[in-house]
Amino acid sequence: MPLNWINPNDYSFNSFLLLDRFQISLMMGSCGWYNDNTEWKKNMGTALNANPVVKWYLTNRCPECSSLVDELCANAPDVTDEKIIKEAVNYALMSVEDFIIHTTPEHMEEKCDYIRGWNNEHLFKLADFIGKTVLDVGAGSGRLTFAAAEKAAWVYASEPVGTLRDFLRDKIKEKGIKNVRVLDGIITELPFPDDTFDIVMSGHVVGDDWDNEIAEITRVCKNGGWLLNCPGDSEGDLKPCTELTSRGWEELHYIGSYGYDVYIHRKQVIK
Repeated sequence: MPLNWINPNDYSFNSFLLLDRFQISLMMGSCGWYNDNTEWKKNMGTALNANPVVKWYLTNRCPECSSLVDELCANAPDVTDEKIIKEAVNYALMSVEDFIIHTTPEHMEEKCDYIRGWNNEHLFKLADFIGKTVLDVGAGSGRLTFAAAEKAAWVYASEPVGTLRDFLRDKIKEKGIKNVRVLDGIITELPFPDDTFDIVMSGHVVGDDWDNEIAEITRVCKNGGWLLNCPGDSEGDLKPCTELTSRGWEELHYIGSYGYDVYIHRKQVIK
């Protein structure tokens, strides 16, 4: 389902030059489009053949995907018509619009419904943040990070996307925020010792590998601490998450700012 977070005409195909290795791997791998979408293969191959610099970048930034990139380009139709190439480029951009929007994080608050409609009070109802040490996993542009920083002693923003880490650091400097630290880290390999945090929270992160991801955020959370999942408001109904409730998470419901159902979750860690 389209997210409608970007207008592809506002972006260059060179936006792919800002993707990180893990994003390229997801795009090309089993979690992406490559294995089951003939239309995506045709359009991406066409766009890459017309943009050899991007092809070179994808091949060298993510060597494990180099053979797949070569295959895409070899099997793509021979196209020179600029209109067809532009259509292929726009298709490719829209296919990973959640990655492309990360190349312009300054526009995310305006373009992403889950940020635009968010109210910090929904987070504060889930746990007591006062004086706590908090980890935001997949911090993005800082929706949860900067909310928690209003009350917490320290907030660590773990974010694997480089453009987003830069944006967070720039905002911290601009706002003079003293209790937030930004670092690289992915949810299955968090760079912290066991039992570090009072609260571990995330938004659109948990869900690709439920058991391993939950195990890792549990590992870095203190006994008695809280795991929180806050996807934010959406311009459409969210569904109850049986993957979390079946694993012992409490599910809370509210009607979001757009008038649709939102479900947020928490679980107290007992070790």
